[in-house]
Amino acid sequence: MKKILDKLDKAFENKVRLGIMSALMVNDKVDFNSLKELLGVTDGNLASHLKNLEKKNYILYEKEFIERKPSTSYKATEQGKSAFKAHINAIENLLK
Repeated sequence: MKKILDKLDKAFENKVRLGIMSALMVNDKVDFNSLKELLGVTDGNLASHLKNLEKKNYILYEKEFIERKPSTSYKATEQGKSAFKAHINAIENLLK
């Protein structure tokens, strides 16, 4: 049992970070406002969780202007995708 628990990634223990990575796993990229609406969180709350995932190199961000308005989009890195898959596999193994 201990070995399975060791495979869980603390970065994904929070439901907001779990939601962020879930959205980024099924989309090439997702903009800040879409993530905020999808997860039902405040700007500050979302920003802090995104920063946490950025520090782990699990996500990247891209800033651009769309019709003169700034837009920030996020995407999962290969490292992030791999870590998230391992985390989900550990949960599935724990449930067996």
